[in-house]
This record gives sequence, C-alpha cells and structure tokens, in this order.
Amino acid sequence: MSSKISLEDGKKLLSMSRTVLGDFLKNRTKTIFSESDVSDSLKENCGMFVTLHKKGNLRGCIGYIEGVMPLYEAVSDLTLASAFNDPRFPPVSISEYQDIDIEISVLTKPEKISDPNLIKMGEHGVIVKKGHRQGVFLPQVATETGWSRDTFMNRLCIDKAGIAKDSWKDGSAEIFIFSVQLFSEK
Repeated sequence: MSSKISLEDGKKLLSMSRTVLGDFLKNRTKTIFSESDVSDSLKENCGMFVTLHKKGNLRGCIGYIEGVMPLYEAVSDLTLASAFNDPRFPPVSISEYQDIDIEISVLTKPEKISDPNLIKMGEHGVIVKKGHRQGVFLPQVATETGWSRDTFMNRLCIDKAGIAKDSWKDGSAEIFIFSVQLFSEK
C-alpha cells in the first residue's frame, strides 16, 4: 500500500462488497466494477482480506497477503471467496444476508523480521513461513482473542501453517509483519 486509503474509499470498498454479495445471492451473477468508477487508490495492487461476521461470529475470511490485482477487482473475488469458499464454513445463504457484517482489511507490504519481540499485538498482522507452509493472522485476531504473544504465535504455527508450535522461537520459520487499514460495517 503506497498510500493510505481514505475513509471514503474504505466505505466504497464496503459498499462494493455488499453489492457483490447481494447480487450473487439473489441472481448468481458476479458484479464487475469499472476502473472508471473508482479513485486512483482503489486501482492499487495491495494485499486485502474480506471477513464476514454473522451476529458477531466469524462466518468467512479469505484474502491475498500481497496485491495480485487492483483493490476494486480484489473486493469482488474475495467477497465471494469468503462467502462461498472458506473451507471452515458452509456457503452463505440468502437467509443470512441481513445478518452478515463485512470487514475489509487493506494490508501494507509484509516486512521480514528476525526478532519476534518486534511484533506489536493488535497492531501487526503476522505471517510465518517454513518451507512450502505458511500461515497468517490479521492484527484483529490478537484483539478479538486476547491471546498473549506466545499463544498467538503458537496457534499461528500449529493452526494456520501446520508447523511445530515453537518454529517461530527456534528460528526455523521466517516471520513477517504487516499493518492493516480496517474498514467495517459495524
């Protein structure tokens, strides 16, 4: 993310996500947005996650750690992926639509660190990588769970990356941190 996303553009992303979800649930069609309809900042390739909550509980979360397409295009793909392709949940149904709250996280470029003490809980998202395995937690995971840094990192290694829980401590895994701009309907 080369520049901050304005609050207005954050609201635009949320509106786009809501439109995509509603259109797909009602018509089974994917909404395509035009480049001419968005600001320059939404044309940037940035990492992004779309998180869906239903009555305060996680209902789907899928994202790109790094920018693979402009934000205005990514919001469509990630909204649909979060609603219909998160393997932890059944697909969102039309009857749930009104109970779904959308949250969008726009990520900074991940930065490799060698000292886990640099991780600021609730401020940094973290990626661990070991070989071909990797896992990621957004910064809000620390806030929502109240976990200590050790628990956060152990769960990231075990639950998300599928590697030994101490991989982040013994230096066998690479650690990357990033920040997010968070936009939420709530």
